[in-house]
Amino acid sequence: MINQENNTITVEAIVDAPLKKVWECWTQPDHICQWNNASPDWHTPSATNDLQVGGEFHYLMAAKDGSFSFDFNGTYENILTESLIVYHIEGGRKVIINFKETGAGIQITETFEAEEVNSLDLQEMGWQSILNNFKQYTEATV
Repeated sequence: MINQENNTITVEAIVDAPLKKVWECWTQPDHICQWNNASPDWHTPSATNDLQVGGEFHYLMAAKDGSFSFDFNGTYENILTESLIVYHIEGGRKVIINFKETGAGIQITETFEAEEVNSLDLQEMGWQSILNNFKQYTEATV
């Protein structure tokens, strides 16, 4: 969902897995490297994650053919274990991730401030694709 008023985008998924497993797959670098890509021709060959307020994460995101890569990184602002993650990515944009137990599974809601280079639709599609990969990976590891 794109909110034009405050230039934010929200993506969501419901993951059919226990909350503890969802949190583990979301936060542990070995897992992150397995799901953090928007398309099959990209991957995350390395990830670090210092999951504490003031801690940083660094994910190397790269085209599998070696033609391009970039470091996706941020600094944690707030963490409530198995419930909430708030961080700022490089450039200061804020990301809020909520994890909520529902009857259908764990609802993950990710809201982020849009950047100005790519279209809002392209950003929404990319972040939703990564979240869908997370859902598929996590449900397969239960």
